[in-house]
Amino acid sequence: MKIRAAVTHRQGQSFAIETVDLAAPKSDEVLIKVVATGVCHTDAVARDLGVSPYPIVLGHEGAGIVERIGENVTSLAPGDHVVVSFAHCGRCENCLTGRPTVCTRFNELNFGGRMEDGTYRLRQGDTDLCTFFGQSSFGTHVVAHERNVVKMDRDVDLSLLGPLGCGIQTGAGTVLNRLKPEFGTSIAVYGCGAVGLSAIMAARIANCQYIFAVDVHDNRLQLAEELGATHALNGKQVDVVKEIKAASGGGTHYGVETTGVPAVVRQCLHALRPLGQAAIVGVTPEMTIDVHNDLMAEGKAMIGVIEGDSVPRVFIPKLIEFYKAGKFPFDKLVKFYAFDEINQAFEDSAKGTTIKPVLKLA
Repeated sequence: MKIRAAVTHRQGQSFAIETVDLAAPKSDEVLIKVVATGVCHTDAVARDLGVSPYPIVLGHEGAGIVERIGENVTSLAPGDHVVVSFAHCGRCENCLTGRPTVCTRFNELNFGGRMEDGTYRLRQGDTDLCTFFGQSSFGTHVVAHERNVVKMDRDVDLSLLGPLGCGIQTGAGTVLNRLKPEFGTSIAVYGCGAVGLSAIMAARIANCQYIFAVDVHDNRLQLAEELGATHALNGKQVDVVKEIKAASGGGTHYGVETTGVPAVVRQCLHALRPLGQAAIVGVTPEMTIDVHNDLMAEGKAMIGVIEGDSVPRVFIPKLIEFYKAGKFPFDKLVKFYAFDEINQAFEDSAKGTTIKPVLKLA
């Protein structure tokens, strides 16, 4: 079928909305009409840094309505409202033990450009177009594997839900699934974008006593306080480590680092108390740390967390229940854009003027 999609033909190129062909769903796959899709920093990384092959249709936070199902699909039906999350094989040891975020084929299935069977679903003329995260949601329709698709309640605005498939579940899941802070403990979140603010909301759900928000934009810090932060620190104006240690009685029990900035990673480690744990979720370049003084000498731990260590079909519905109860107001992060405003949405996200851009396609 003919669809409209934002095609990236080469590294660093602006998005161009063009007509492409989308193949019908195969066995275990579904065809979804995309209603809206989130704009994520990972899409910008793929566009600019060549982590996936080109030409490609990016986008990996899609939400929409199932239009058609392939053979052997049993959990979804036409008309279902759904969110599409990351691809995973469902067969490796990690998938089978509830850790699909570290699927042994994760990089291949999400960044390799092809579907699980090694073939393409998108084509333009004689050229195959690569798929991103098993969905390529910067298009009016997507084909995705059944296991990557999460059925949603129809009483929630579907256009809001795409970011739950990646950025929001990454922040919230890092706190609730991986760190699992005990009642009354302290946590610092570095970077108040969509991932960081989701972590702050999750820390509030977990009843952390002290929740430190660290950023360089006062408007984001103000929102962080509205969403549950007990302290807001502008990294350009204060000594973050000193302030956190003074206010928390010697450092936080936990840290969530979302920025990928080496100096901020070090702040995250230095502001931990002995035995503290730092979760790194930002895309961080090569950097140097003092393993003895920054980690080992005080028994600290630094871990990497992918996609919030989530099982999407279990975790995303839980987030929806918290949202409906008024305890996870992620809608406060969202600003909507028309599909043809995609380049403006990325620009606003990069400048920090919009926390979570969402493109409306229907």
